[in-house]
Amino acid sequence: MPQHIGISRQQWRWLALVALSILLSTVFGAIGLPAARLLGPMIAAIFLSVRGASPPMPRIAFVAAQGVIGTLIARGVPVSIMSTLSGHAAALVAGVLVVTVLANGLGWMLSRWKVFPGDTAIWGSAPGGASAMMMMAEAHGADVRLVAFMQYLRVVCVSLTASLVAHVWIRHGSGAAAESVANATHAAHAAPSIFLPPANWSHALLTLAVAAGGAFIGRWLRVPAGALLVPMFAGIALQDFAGLPMELPPLVLAVAYFFVGGVVGSRFNREVLVVTMRSAPKVLASIAALMALCGLVAAALVQWAHVDPLTAYLATSPGGADTIAIIAASTPVDVPFVIAMQVLRLLFVMATGPAIARALSGALSRRPHP
Repeated sequence: MPQHIGISRQQWRWLALVALSILLSTVFGAIGLPAARLLGPMIAAIFLSVRGASPPMPRIAFVAAQGVIGTLIARGVPVSIMSTLSGHAAALVAGVLVVTVLANGLGWMLSRWKVFPGDTAIWGSAPGGASAMMMMAEAHGADVRLVAFMQYLRVVCVSLTASLVAHVWIRHGSGAAAESVANATHAAHAAPSIFLPPANWSHALLTLAVAAGGAFIGRWLRVPAGALLVPMFAGIALQDFAGLPMELPPLVLAVAYFFVGGVVGSRFNREVLVVTMRSAPKVLASIAALMALCGLVAAALVQWAHVDPLTAYLATSPGGADTIAIIAASTPVDVPFVIAMQVLRLLFVMATGPAIARALSGALSRRPHP
């Protein structure tokens, strides 16, 4: 390393991580890959970590980033969700329960086939928000590297498939509707400018205070995944009951994604990378099976709850909630129903995930060996 210009080895590593993260995030965003601003730093950190050149990631930054993700989840819980829940309670509860059971069943099978350890396979298959599942998994002792691999591979598959299904479905309608879907797909994959200022500075500052304060209170209280959960519930309470909306500047969200992706990616090594590559075909098969089974759940909702087919399909899609919500907003579907089922499933998985992971992994460990 060139020391004569006064830059240390660690500083060179940080510069390499930042530069490579920006490059990969830009490329991923340009080709329409979901979660580009998180995947870019994660892949960059994996590359550097495997080469032994990953910088040490500060724990305090990771805790604060969890708080930001918590307020991001809170922002996605609309006030209108209560009226939607009351009007479609049976269909929403049935859809959430069935999709969650199917996802956990496939995770259990991956564990039984010894693709991944029990709790890791369960968290990796959980049909909740990918970043939230990573943090919950880490808090409960699962291998967050493998969970991230499973979750984000499914996000990519589900998001791209949903975009294609919506486009093909609407193409049989008006040309304007087809163009609307194309625009929605582009919007779902293209993040706003990183330097875009907040619409309301007071709301942005309140959100940052909730994120940082809640994260450190959660850690101080030693609540499992408290750095994520305390800001999330505080944000929901302030937004939906006190009328104070959560607002996150894109730059803050990008920095949070950088540290989350960097922390996860820096934990990879050559052995873990080999495991993920060898398991990719089986994980892809499980993702395809889950998507097909969720399609059957959507068909059942059409027949039983009289939900239109595209609404049912988007509502039961097992991942990529951000993309699904944006696509739904620009298509002729029941948007509150789609968002309500996605949010309700996320909250349900976060509430029940630890107990389910413990129970299923415990059952696997008690299974007699042949």
